[in-house]
Amino acid sequence: QVQLVESGGGSVQPGGSLRLSCVASGSIDGPNVMGWYRQAPGKQREVVAQLTSGDKTTHIDSVRGRFFISRDSAAENTMYLQMNDLKVEDTAVYYCNYKSITLLKITGDYWGKGTLVTVSS
Repeated sequence: QVQLVESGGGSVQPGGSLRLSCVASGSIDGPNVMGWYRQAPGKQREVVAQLTSGDKTTHIDSVRGRFFISRDSAAENTMYLQMNDLKVEDTAVYYCNYKSITLLKITGDYWGKGTLVTVSS
């Protein structure tokens, strides 16, 4: 089992910045993919960015160049999402996700409870 706790959400004006944090605990050894997802009101949950245990990163087109996913070099169980130049359409609940990988297959899929990001003027 893996437990995930997000923090760092809040309200910000367009153009502002926030940094989300996710702390993972439990059975977090081995290959994995951590990621940030978001769900806006009335919309499906979508992936925002992902980070593999080999430190490869991906970001969706709408946030590329504005959002940056990273891992704490001193605490590898901690992941961040730096969000810059926030837009109204970034408003959503942001979720931390952890996928355990065994022999190239997903063997565990865990979610945090989410943190709300509101961008408005």
